[in-house]
Amino acid sequence: MLKGKVAVVTGAGRGIGREIAMLMARLGARVVVNDYGGTAAGQGGEKTPADDVVAEIRQGGQEAVANYDSVASMAGGQRIVQSALDAFGRIDVVVNNAGILRDRMIFNMSEEEWDAVIDTHLKGSFAVTRAAAPHMREQRSGRVIYMTSTSGLVGNVGQANYAAAKLGIVGLMKVTALDMARYNVTANCISPFAWTRMIGTIPTETEAQKARVEKIKKLSPAHIAPVAAFLASEAAKDVTGQVFGVRGKEIMLFGHMRPIMRIHHAEGWTPERLAEIFPGTLQHHCAPLDTSGQYFNYDPLV
Repeated sequence: MLKGKVAVVTGAGRGIGREIAMLMARLGARVVVNDYGGTAAGQGGEKTPADDVVAEIRQGGQEAVANYDSVASMAGGQRIVQSALDAFGRIDVVVNNAGILRDRMIFNMSEEEWDAVIDTHLKGSFAVTRAAAPHMREQRSGRVIYMTSTSGLVGNVGQANYAAAKLGIVGLMKVTALDMARYNVTANCISPFAWTRMIGTIPTETEAQKARVEKIKKLSPAHIAPVAAFLASEAAKDVTGQVFGVRGKEIMLFGHMRPIMRIHHAEGWTPERLAEIFPGTLQHHCAPLDTSGQYFNYDPLV
């Protein structure tokens, strides 16, 4: 399905990124395996994770090169895309998968914890997309795939930085899809449910947290890769601007922010008038304050 394509997969040394890179290679793509080689919190850096995936791809008879740049700067994004151009002469697919976690309650979160997560997830997704977009525009084709999360789409305790970045990525994806549509470039999001070392940092202090983690442990990163490969293929040339969830063997399509209820008053609104009318109108349509684990409280199909 991906024969002749050149794909960049960020954060591809482990977990979901690794599975995506491996599958895309098996489907014929030439792959740039990007991984900074840091911890789940984004600290440190080593070449081994990316090199190991490249070696495994090459052992299977496919083509791949490693890149070790951080996505969290514009210069890093440029170097990652340049790796594809230098090795394979083009760029067809970008999978913005790199990520870190720095969980903390909102009243304890530091500026550094906020900036590190925003820089890796949101700025990193922009940096690599921005570097690839001119080349995709020139060749009038391309696929950009982003990773969002139900931490942003639904909500999770202690993840203000991560949730803000992941919901921001949805906005970035939507505008990328709009800006690039005339050039036959698609952009979509995947919201993955999978047990990875990053998810392994979720606290398990309460019974609810323990139950949630036990469910996630059943979900393999390999479940995510087929959806990413499909979105990267010509079979998905008309699919753009969408958010897909993958939870084990279940694939879901998420809705988008649209008005669900409107109220109008001929004389305009005052605080008192709104206080009177709100309970019988808009309040009926307010979303409950769920966490992701509360909303997806059924056993995954594995």
